[in-house]
Amino acid sequence: MAGRLAIVLAVLATLLFVVALGAMAAGELSIAGVCFLFASFVIYLRETRA
Repeated sequence: MAGRLAIVLAVLATLLFVVALGAMAAGELSIAGVCFLFASFVIYLRETRA
């Protein structure tokens, strides 16, 4: 179960980075910043919980 959770969190972090980069390219810097913040939080959860 822990392995599956780690994979799901890694995919979620990757998707958040993709959305953040797209938002940066579109000039939506506040959305990009929030996505980067959430991606960092998801990575933290992955490293400490899974």
